[in-house]
Order: sequence, then structure tokens, then C-alpha cells
Amino acid sequence: MIPTMSGSDRPPRGIFRNLTTYGDEEFSRYLRRAFLASQGYDPDDLSRPVIGIADTSSDYVSCHRQMPEIVAAVKRGVLEAGGLPMAFPTTSWHEILTSPTTMLYRNLLAMDTEEALRAQPMDAVVLLGGCDKTVPAQLMAAASADVPAVQVVTGPMLTGRWRGERLGACTDCRRHWAAYRAGERDDEEIAEIEGRLCATAGTCMVMGTASTMACVTEALGMMLPGGATPPAPTGERLRHAAEAGRRAVALAGGGPTPRQVLTREAFENALTVLMAVGGSTNAVIHLTAVARRAGVGLTLDDVQAASDRAPLLVDCKPAGANYLEDLHHAGGVPALLGVLRPLLHETPIGVDGRTLAERLDAAGPPTPVGDVIRTLEDPLGPTGALAVLRGTLAPGGAVIKRAAATTALLQHRGPAAVFESPEDVAHRIDDPDLGLTPEHVLVLRNAGPIAAGMPEAGSMPIPRYLAEQGVADMVRVSDARMSGTAYGTVVLHCAPEAAAGGPLALVRDGDEIELDARAGRLDLLVDDGELARRRDAWTPPPRPDRGWRRLHAAHVGQAPDGADLDFLV
Repeated sequence: MIPTMSGSDRPPRGIFRNLTTYGDEEFSRYLRRAFLASQGYDPDDLSRPVIGIADTSSDYVSCHRQMPEIVAAVKRGVLEAGGLPMAFPTTSWHEILTSPTTMLYRNLLAMDTEEALRAQPMDAVVLLGGCDKTVPAQLMAAASADVPAVQVVTGPMLTGRWRGERLGACTDCRRHWAAYRAGERDDEEIAEIEGRLCATAGTCMVMGTASTMACVTEALGMMLPGGATPPAPTGERLRHAAEAGRRAVALAGGGPTPRQVLTREAFENALTVLMAVGGSTNAVIHLTAVARRAGVGLTLDDVQAASDRAPLLVDCKPAGANYLEDLHHAGGVPALLGVLRPLLHETPIGVDGRTLAERLDAAGPPTPVGDVIRTLEDPLGPTGALAVLRGTLAPGGAVIKRAAATTALLQHRGPAAVFESPEDVAHRIDDPDLGLTPEHVLVLRNAGPIAAGMPEAGSMPIPRYLAEQGVADMVRVSDARMSGTAYGTVVLHCAPEAAAGGPLALVRDGDEIELDARAGRLDLLVDDGELARRRDAWTPPPRPDRGWRRLHAAHVGQAPDGADLDFLV
């Protein structure tokens, strides 16, 4: 029997969705059957709901080394539930193997994935990501295309060991590298550490951007419960992937679409979880971008409101001492949501078809395991793990990760030392002739979305000659980002960025800058007349002349708006 669709009584489903345009729909169906027969598919196969599997496997993405196993597990689940799995590749970007930064390409991956969801026949999709920008890009695409979708992540690495010490990428990478720059590690030791930091496949096993996005995606409801934390090499990770495949088949028959899941209340829950885990500042940009794709106007005011209500509960690096596998053994995100229940909206529905209240009721009262997940009555830290800053240096807003900063520097006034680009930092930061002191405020500009694609350059290294004197932290201010695995008193995402004419473009060496993170202020202490004279003399930096970089620079928004392209919001 040849499967057909009348086309008049119900919309096409399965393999006959999104027909190729030949001006003859029956011919399009005929050709599809013919070419799919060459893949071994028979009419029974072609009568099933089609489940797309967005596969970000790449030899360049070490975090996704075991992705083929996850694809196979999702396919197994789809087949068990009566669906037809169809895996397809998208672009994929690795934090360490991409120049100048994966953030430049997040929107490209989102566009690539959205177009694949719109163009190819699928009744639902399982989105497979993990490394930092893959998950937010896939969520942005899902919100725009609104095809029923389930997110699956590769999961975190397991920790490594060096001379009896647990090691995790990449907070411990940074700590040992800082010790090496300070002369506390020799060449042999740093080489040994290098070989032990990334012990398995998977994403960084601290609360960096990948782990943060996994946790907030589960909180959003776009992932099946319990999926954020199982380590990459485990059978539990594969069982979760198979379950996601089965659930995608159910969604193909009718269930919540991404825009039904991605409500304002769901985003407010995700922000609450972000604060409770002491998560990456990058999640602020990504959640804002996903929200705007879903028609939710998330702002920095919402971020600050979440910061004010939710204390730091999860003891994971860099804001704590443990690793993602420890959070997993303590019950993962489901246990954390149980602890946070008084602070959460309970009505949002997840891709499992249940409200948060129904999921929490089914799980029963939270049973804390150890002290990795603290209680609201006995938190690891106060509210305000992430804070929004505004002032004359960041009128559009900036963020700081207070939970990973030096307390004594959260209120600081000092002279600026200005660097014109990340390359300028690399060339000059260790030059003793600069005369930098611990009181200086290191300022990096021309590293925002327009100028440079917003690299993770904001966590500038401490000048070597100061590090050798024992200086471990300084106030740093930029329009760049920093890795979620990083730490220190680092002000990020200053908006408007320097390349857009923001006040950061007008700072000069020696200008006084005042940070008061407790009051939410970041100010350039230069009088308005002088700033007006400087602005008259300022010219914007040149823009790229071709390709994606030209398109990106011409259309990318500022960090507080999610740094998305204006024509995709």
C-alpha cells in the first residue's frame, strides 16, 4: 500500500510534511517514497510519525565525543514508541576550538537549526546539544519554529585526579594556570595537570555555562525531569536519551509546543534556578534571547528580581567546592526544584505534559543528600549570586557574579587602565612599565557583540608581576563575557558596548571608576563636559566587510537584549 494524504481533510504529517516545491504535490510524494526506498524504508516505515534528531556531533567538539551513542539511544526510544527517527546534522561549535569565540556563531547555529526544523519533514524533534552555545541556539530555534521539541544534553564529564586532588574543567584549569603564572607551578606540573583536567567525554563538570544551561533548560520544562546532570559516560545518560525519544513520539501526536512551555512564569523559574546554582553570567544573555524568540520580554529587571529572591543553594564550583556529579548524586535539578518550591511558579507545563506542581507532587518532599544542595533555611550563600549593575559607565546595564567575586572588592574605587581589545590585553598586561597596582581597575573595550562577537575575554589575567606578589584578584570591567567556569571581581556585558558608542568607549587611563556591587552601581567619575568633548572626538571601530561577520555586526543587538539578530527576534 502506498501511504498518501488527502491534503484536504487534515494537514500533512510524517514524511509528507514540508513538501518540496515542484508544482505537483503528488509528484513530490512519489519522489520522496522513491528516494527513501533507497534507504530501505518501506510503506510501514513511512506511515509513522517522523522524529527529527538534531545532531551536533563533530570531531571539533570534544564535549560531544559520545554523541553518536546518544543519537543511537534516542533512535531506540523513537522506534520503541512507533516513530521513524531521522537524524540530521547542524553546525556545531566548541568553546576551545573556535576563533574568535563561539558567541559569534550562536545566532548562526540558531538560524541553521530553525531553518532545518522548518524545511524538513518532522512531527517533533529531539535537540541534542551540550557545549555552551549549542543548547541556547537550539532553544532559540525551537522557540521560533515551534515544532514540538525535547532537549537532551550530552552531560558533564567525570572529574579527574592529580596527585590526590580532584580536578574539573575549567575552574580548576584557571586556578592552576593562575598558579603557574604566579610561579607556584612549574612546567612539569602544569603539563601533568593538562593531561588530567578533562578525564572523559562531556561538558565542563563545574557550574559553567554548559552545566548552567542544562539546569535552567530542565527548569524551563524543555527537558525531561532528571536530564541535566547525569554524567556523559553513564548508562543513565543513555536511558534518559531513549526516554526523550519515546516522549518525542508522544509529542508528535499532540502535546505542548515550545511556545506553550516557554512562558514568562517558566523563565522566572529558570532565573530562580540560575541564582540558586550560582550559575554562569552567560545564561542571562541566553535566557533573554530564548525568551524574546518566544515572545516574552525578559529584562535585566527580571534578572535582578530573581537575584533578590533566591539564595545560593548549590555547592558547586566556581561559587562552591563540588562538581556536577556531586549535584547529580544529591538528586539533581528535581531535588533542587523541590527545595525551591516556595519560590517557584507551579503552573508552567513541561514537555512531559505535566505542570511543575504535578511533577513535584509526584516526587514527594525533597530529601537532601549531604550538603551539595542546601535548604532555604540554611543556604550556602545569601541572595544576589548574580547582580545587575547600572550607572554612568553602564547605563544599559552590566552584570557581575557576586558569588564568585572577592568580597572586599565589591565596593572599590580606583584608576582605570584601559585596553583597546583582547589582543591588546594579551600584548600588554604583563608589561611592568604600565605600573599597575592592585587598586587599578582593568578596563577592556571593543569586545562586545558588534566589535568582536563578545568573546570570553572579560576575566582578564592578573598581571604576572602582581600575581607573583600574591595578588589574586582585581576589579575588571568590560563589554565582553567570561566563561561560567571563571571567578573573580569581573563586571561584564557593559551596555551599550564601546563599539556602539557606550561610555566604555570614552574611558581614559587614570579615570576614576567606582564599583558598588551591593548598591548595583558602576560609575565613571568624569564630569559631563569632559565626556562630551571626548565623544565629539570618538570614531567607531571599522566593521567586517564580508560574510557572516558582516551580517552579525550589522544586525546583532546588545547583551541586555540577548545579543540576537534584530530580524530574528
